[in-house]
Amino acid sequence: MPTMNSPVTTRVRKHRELLRAEGLRPIQLWIPDTRSAAFRLKCERESASLANDPLEAETMEWIAEVADTDGWV
Repeated sequence: MPTMNSPVTTRVRKHRELLRAEGLRPIQLWIPDTRSAAFRLKCERESASLANDPLEAETMEWIAEVADTDGWV
């Protein structure tokens, strides 16, 4: 583990100072772990709950109509 005066720690600190000087600030984001079995099961449950929903079908049809896909491969 690097100490507070190691070359890596010093380099990271300088890099962060430069970013702050440019007007940026760090943030931390917590997102779902898409690799977990629990996430996969939740997605499957939510997808299944929408399978026969008429409002979902209407929404998907609208998205298909208004989507700008020109130039997509």
